[in-house]
Amino acid sequence: MSRRKPPKVSFRWWVDRQIDEARERGDFEDLPGSGKPLPRPTGNDAVTDWVLREVKKGGHDTTALLPPALALKREVQDLPETLAAERTEVRVREVVADLNDRIRQAYLNHHTGPPLTVALVDVEEAVQDWHRSRAAS
Repeated sequence: MSRRKPPKVSFRWWVDRQIDEARERGDFEDLPGSGKPLPRPTGNDAVTDWVLREVKKGGHDTTALLPPALALKREVQDLPETLAAERTEVRVREVVADLNDRIRQAYLNHHTGPPLTVALVDVEEAVQDWHRSRAAS
C-alpha cells in the first residue's frame, strides 16, 4: 500500500479499493501456489502451520521445535532406533551418556513449558537392549 487511508473514508471501503487497484494492476497474477488447495488446518495458528510445513518441506526434523521437556521425552522414546544405528558399544554408551547429561541439565535449568518428567536412561540396560537387538537381526 503506497498511501495512507484518507480521513472520513471507511476502513473497509479503503481496503477494498486497494485490493481492486492491485487486481487491476495484475499484482495477484501467477502467485506461488495459485490454483492449489489450501493446506488442511492442524488446529495451530497460521504461523505455526507455516513453520511446520516449511521445516518438513526442507526435510528437517520438527523435534527441534518442541519445548525441551517434550523434545527429551521424544528422544528417550526414539532411543532404541537411534542406538540401532550405532556400531560399537562404546558409541552406544556415549550416546546414552550425552542424553543423560542433557536430561540432568534440563532439570537444573527448566523454567518454561510443560513439566519435565523424563527419567535418566539406565546405561547398562540400554547397552543390553542394543546387544539383544543386534543379535536378533
